[in-house]
Amino acid sequence: MALHIIGDTAADELLTNDPLALLIGMLLDQQIAMETAFAGPLKIQQRTGSLDAAALASFDPDALTAVFKETPAVHRFPGSMAARVQSLCRALVDDWGGDAAALWTRPAADGTAPDGPTVLKRLKALPGFGEQKAKIFLALLGKQYGFSGAGWREASAPYGEDGSFRSVADIVSPESLTKVREHKRAMKAAAKG
Repeated sequence: MALHIIGDTAADELLTNDPLALLIGMLLDQQIAMETAFAGPLKIQQRTGSLDAAALASFDPDALTAVFKETPAVHRFPGSMAARVQSLCRALVDDWGGDAAALWTRPAADGTAPDGPTVLKRLKALPGFGEQKAKIFLALLGKQYGFSGAGWREASAPYGEDGSFRSVADIVSPESLTKVREHKRAMKAAAKG
């Protein structure tokens, strides 16, 4: 498995190999281009020296905001997004032992492997993850990250639909990125019309 979300080898490798990077990229994916959002974790890692939930959770908030403001900025809203990343990391430390992958790998209360609805519920409980963002991330896990929990396609609907080009979950090449962008433009035009 190798993700090809943004076409930058180093950033895509980090997203592939570090579940926290992927989760932070998804969190940052709002009001900026997807490539900028998913390149954010690499910038954070390079500027702080670490991409560790506990380290980011305890990072000085003003210093983290400064990290987000460095050129090129991690996000167009550096203060609020630095705070959101820090809140996300605190929740991961408090509830998941700092392990982002535990969201989709830790067994359910009954000891069974987590299914799609369980992972969706876990994602929606995270700071900064509403219904739509949680569904998109679940679809990304199922389509590209090897998550095979029962019912993941249904729980992530419509983003889990096979052969669709709705979100980052469907980006595997420059061509698929173009199709996702076209779909998003069409959805915005329909919403305005």
